[in-house]
Amino acid sequence: IPGNIAMIVQLLHNISTELKADVDEAKMQSYSIITNHILNSESISNWTFTPEKNSSCVLLHSVNSFARKLSINKHPIDISDAFIHIKGSTISRDNTEKNFTFSMRVNDTNRKVTGQVFIARDELWDVPSSSPVVSIAFPTLGAILEASLFENIVVNGLVLSVILPTELKNVSLTFEKISKSEEKRTHCVGWHSSESRWDQKACQMIQENSDQAVCKCEPNRFYTSFSILMSPHAMESPILTYITYVGLGISICSLILCLSIEALVWSQVTKTEITYLRHLCIVNVAATLLMADVWFIVGSFFAGPMTRHNGCVVAAFFVHFFYLSVFFWMLAKALLILYGILIVFHTLPKSVLVACLFVVGYGGPLVIAVITVAVTEPGQGYLRPEVCWLNWDKTKALLAFVVPNLTIVVVNLTTATLVIVKTQRATAGSSMFQEVRSIVRICKNVAILTPLLGLTWGFGIATVIDGSSLAFHVIFSLLNAFQVSPGA
Repeated sequence: IPGNIAMIVQLLHNISTELKADVDEAKMQSYSIITNHILNSESISNWTFTPEKNSSCVLLHSVNSFARKLSINKHPIDISDAFIHIKGSTISRDNTEKNFTFSMRVNDTNRKVTGQVFIARDELWDVPSSSPVVSIAFPTLGAILEASLFENIVVNGLVLSVILPTELKNVSLTFEKISKSEEKRTHCVGWHSSESRWDQKACQMIQENSDQAVCKCEPNRFYTSFSILMSPHAMESPILTYITYVGLGISICSLILCLSIEALVWSQVTKTEITYLRHLCIVNVAATLLMADVWFIVGSFFAGPMTRHNGCVVAAFFVHFFYLSVFFWMLAKALLILYGILIVFHTLPKSVLVACLFVVGYGGPLVIAVITVAVTEPGQGYLRPEVCWLNWDKTKALLAFVVPNLTIVVVNLTTATLVIVKTQRATAGSSMFQEVRSIVRICKNVAILTPLLGLTWGFGIATVIDGSSLAFHVIFSLLNAFQVSPGA
């Protein structure tokens, strides 16, 4: 029962904080038995409904705190239960090396997964004689953390806690993979106890194959527990990386060329008010798409599972803002068309029309982007775990991008249809013919570009769906990477 789980967690927390004396093996065993009860694999789903969503984090911190008080004398300690295994020993500079090996069931099958804590000889030089070392293995805690925190990441090995002397700066951890998929990225991570999240900064990958990963981690007062994460969505494919970076390079060069040509011919192509406004929209579509591509590349440097780097938040914000601006400037072009067809074009001064275009093109995206980050970031629901982009699984923040853009696609296609109907009667030689021809030219840009942009991000939505095919990722990368501005 979720309420009972919360009560037991609170009890274990109180014991670990109130107890000041050293813990002997008997007390540690009693504590382990209680902990084992709520770590049962059959109870994982119940953790989702616990009143306190951070109960699993509190449990992990409490167990580590209690084990830190464990008194170890001459004989090693080995307390083994089905869902928690505790080993303790003493080390000194005279030891050649030290390792703890665990083998535990991670689900309801008989298959076991191993994990190993290894302390190299070089790390023992500065250790005082008879220093205690405790290591704890949790086969189900990773899944419990996933269930209670609603993060769409997968802990793909045992969770290993290590309590070491402060003189020890590095420890080598070997994790056998639960899921041996080669398409998913694996990352070594440490649990940040004060921020209740997995952090890639605590560890680095030393060696990896399809069966296991070897991590070098740096335990300290913030990082005591470690594991490996597997992203359920991100696919490790060389072709995706190649398409993305080559395509973005070509796209950026093409957009710079487009803006350069616009600058050279600006005075020649903006002699009338309607052509001036048209090219103003073209320039801003190209500029915003260029900035979006640049920030997309910047964001790739911060990518990683559960990375909460401030730079990643900033990159995701600007990618969101500038890609929204591309669509909103297309909306501005559509509104310009409607104004020219349904009203009289020269009713408002050009300065007022320009101001209106900028309000639509940048004001709308800015409001949406700011509200999105303000609402979701305080609860750590702004970013997806593995990339600098809007979260889908926890907060559905991605809807702040998808809904406005799909709405604009519908509005712009409706506008294009309306223009076709309204301009059928315009004939060559009439007073409105030149103006109508300019409006039709704008309409062609909108009618062609809007479906392409909508199609591109339609495939983008498909890539966040569980089990989506690699083909969707390739198509999205091709369409997104090779986007350029419409011809002037």
